[in-house]
Amino acid sequence: MINLPIPPALAVTFEGHAEFNGVPLFAPIKLVLEAQQWTCLLGGSGTGKSTILRLIAGLDTGANFTGRIYSSDGGQVYERIAYMAQDDLLLPWATVKRNITLGALLRGRKHDNLRLEQLMERIGLTQHANKKPGQLSGGQRQRAALARTLMEDKPVVLLDEPFSALDAKTRMQMQDLAVELLVGRTVLIVTHDPGEASRLAHSIAILSPRGLDLRQPPISSIPRPIDDLGSLEFHASLIRDLMTGES
Repeated sequence: MINLPIPPALAVTFEGHAEFNGVPLFAPIKLVLEAQQWTCLLGGSGTGKSTILRLIAGLDTGANFTGRIYSSDGGQVYERIAYMAQDDLLLPWATVKRNITLGALLRGRKHDNLRLEQLMERIGLTQHANKKPGQLSGGQRQRAALARTLMEDKPVVLLDEPFSALDAKTRMQMQDLAVELLVGRTVLIVTHDPGEASRLAHSIAILSPRGLDLRQPPISSIPRPIDDLGSLEFHASLIRDLMTGES
């Protein structure tokens, strides 16, 4: 097994509120991403989950944000973040290898070829390095997008519903692979799926217009088995809360 280097541990805190065209998007909240842990952000559509993700990443949102985002060591946050969107966003005219090394290319730098080879072998894309995205399956495209995210070698990784477009089997496989490859990193994943949150999260935050409600999943290693009783019971409780609006 190839061991990829792990960046130094980094925690991130997001606190504040946002408005869109003068209408509150979410109330004042405080969200702490603990170092080297997976935090899942759940909530209904339009509550601002993706906006929070993009604000942490330093991306444009169109929202008026009042608050602050800071790291445990006082350094800039957005410079140490890798972002993976719901869509794979692969360039259709570029090879898998070129897509994975896009970050270095856009910065006008040479990519780390050894790291690229290690990543492609670890993620199962070595034989597809010179293919275009149109020649790949959905799961292979998501693997390429995950490899591109890891190629950035950042301590904080933001995932915006990265597996929602996949079938159930491939989704589980990608969840397992992501946990394996993102070990030691601070991860925030936005999802609409309580089952995904129950499998992957060390901590869960449910976002509603009223604010943030924290949930503590079973204390166990991730990804949790799909038939784990504690995880299934917790999954059911999350669904009840989301359906009744108690969150």
